[in-house]
Amino acid sequence: MITYDTDAGNLTEDDLAGFFVGWPVPPSPAQHLAVLRGSYRVVVARSGDTVAGFVTMISDGVLTAFVPWLEVRPEFQGRGIGSELVRRILAEGAHLYSVDLTCDDELRPYYERLGMAALTGMGVRNRAVLEG
Repeated sequence: MITYDTDAGNLTEDDLAGFFVGWPVPPSPAQHLAVLRGSYRVVVARSGDTVAGFVTMISDGVLTAFVPWLEVRPEFQGRGIGSELVRRILAEGAHLYSVDLTCDDELRPYYERLGMAALTGMGVRNRAVLEG
């Protein structure tokens, strides 16, 4: 059974193994934990004591928010956990004017099925930050 929680305060670095599969340079466990704890909102999916997935939201708390990370561990994918995480994080931001995210083109249909619309955006990636 999967449970969902909006509190990352009880997580440890050891709880966060198994994420960011395929990333060229994944965040360190310390960075990952700091992101979860520092986010405006977070939803964590658990299977027993195992963290199966998470989604984060950063926001000004008034009008706008951004969803930078949605991750589900590979062994838990295909069970609707990611979709439920997105539904729950969007509910957490339902009082805001806009909630945006960026994704690779192949993921657009996934987010469109969850009620999001395609936007045009730009970004910068500084991968050296993840290296140390």
